[in-house]
Amino acid sequence: MRTPTTRRRALAWSTAAAAGLLAGCSDGSGPAGSAGTETGPTARKAAVRLRESSARTSLDLLAHYDALLKRHPAQGARLKPLRTQVARHAEVLRGEGRRVAGRPPVSVAADPRAAVQELAAAEQRASDAHLAALGGATPELARLLASVAAAAAAHAYLLTDGAEG
Repeated sequence: MRTPTTRRRALAWSTAAAAGLLAGCSDGSGPAGSAGTETGPTARKAAVRLRESSARTSLDLLAHYDALLKRHPAQGARLKPLRTQVARHAEVLRGEGRRVAGRPPVSVAADPRAAVQELAAAEQRASDAHLAALGGATPELARLLASVAAAAAAHAYLLTDGAEG
């Protein structure tokens, strides 16, 4: 028999997991984001590009949260904790002193439920993108991407199935 997961329990779990995983990973201040791994210039450039791409994914997701909250401010209590986590993910992926260009503004559905469902789909796409990037990542960056992907998947769950708890 499966124990039902409440939204609060799932949110608490995902917050604790994301915080713990992000705390365990450094910000990868080195160019490759990989402590103790020797890499050549080509590998370092590839790691920087991968990190920038992953940061853009999180920044795009953050823009989606901002657009939804602007159009549907009543969703703030539910979405702001998740938005805060996404902002932290983007910050860590971007790295200190690095700039990553964002994307054009996001359009949001007029119906709040449809808008939240669109956001859940965006969270799932972000999770999938971070997971897809694991193959080309250095070990430390792979750990970071895996934790960010897990958090995005948890957010998608909370915005869909978990919302019923």
